[in-house]
Amino acid sequence: MAKLHLVFGGELKDTTKTEFKDVNNIEMVGIYPSYEQAQSAWRNASQRSVDNALVRYFIADLSALRETE
Repeated sequence: MAKLHLVFGGELKDTTKTEFKDVNNIEMVGIYPSYEQAQSAWRNASQRSVDNALVRYFIADLSALRETE
């Protein structure tokens, strides 16, 4: 079973927390079949927003959300 990783991010309310300022403006960067690909996408997205200290991107392991038999 392939693992899937979601890369997403947006502006936070506070740099010490992970609460988004506006959940309607969360950027969905993409879903990737490997952690390495997700990390590359995360790095690219993070570098685009380097001038805004409140913007953060995250990698979520989607396979952890699926039920396994």
